[in-house]
Amino acid sequence: MGPLMLDCEAERLLPEEKEKLSHPVTGGVILFSRNYYNKAQLSELTREIRAAANKPILIAVDHEGGRVQRFRDGFTAIPAMGAISQLTGNTADGIALAKACGTAFAYELKQHSIDVSFAPVLDINGVSQVIGDRAFADNASEVIALATGLITGLQACDMPAIGKHFPGHGSVAPDSHVALPVDEREFHAIAQTDMVVFEALIQANLLQGIMPAHVIYKALDSAPAGFSSWWLQTQLRQALGFKGAIFSDDLSMHGASVAGDYPERARAALNAGCNMVLACNNVKGAEAILDALETVCDEATYTNSVGRDSLKAMCDLPLPARAAQAYQHAKALLNHYPIN
Repeated sequence: MGPLMLDCEAERLLPEEKEKLSHPVTGGVILFSRNYYNKAQLSELTREIRAAANKPILIAVDHEGGRVQRFRDGFTAIPAMGAISQLTGNTADGIALAKACGTAFAYELKQHSIDVSFAPVLDINGVSQVIGDRAFADNASEVIALATGLITGLQACDMPAIGKHFPGHGSVAPDSHVALPVDEREFHAIAQTDMVVFEALIQANLLQGIMPAHVIYKALDSAPAGFSSWWLQTQLRQALGFKGAIFSDDLSMHGASVAGDYPERARAALNAGCNMVLACNNVKGAEAILDALETVCDEATYTNSVGRDSLKAMCDLPLPARAAQAYQHAKALLNHYPIN
């Protein structure tokens, strides 16, 4: 399965996009709000994507809830994860609402042949400008409890859980979309405050994928986590025992620019241990990766099979029979809360 995830420009595929989807390096597509008009159009777009690829291909979206929900008209409104505790007032009800959120968006996305939402956010809500209420809470124990609830909802629809942003993005203020955040903390502070969330969910076998942060943890490595074999191999694979898929965050983000041009960013992420790299919102950059990595599937840099089988297993999973009833229960619960 190819290691590159691309995006699309509009509500239907362009002829040149069909050609790129059939390229052996292409293994996935991520959708954005610009790719959605209505449900019928979305279903036709995902059908076109799978037909053009003519191979297993992973279709993804960022559909977390709150300000990061790509499809709105005709889809259930999902609250920001940071609003769940405020809406419910106690942990038990919060877990139930988180589960309902996961079930609702997983069911609706999979009805349109979308395989994964890049969720849940497992960051601690600290000082980050880009995380904020995308995080469940400002402490690890509450994040673990609510994230487990959301993942239970995903499981009702056989949707994989993709935790982000390893080892934790919440303790640096700058937005890695437009800046290169540097976290000055020592390892023990990161491990005890942020990384413990990932550790708990990995040990519980609740994560099928992980997305690292475009953040430099200065005391430990000069490269951002997504380009660091120390973070992805020594810590995530070896110390935490993670066996699932590792996705890079978008290589078009400013936080990725330290790794060089687009082909250099892709190679650096793959060499560090990513199984799939995302190149979004920059057509020329994505095309440069396609041209540069034409033989990537045969290169020594991509021979590590850990995580690649997880990618294939995520593709085009049908909704289980139990999902419809779980979805109705989820919708009924969500209707009890004032969600915009």
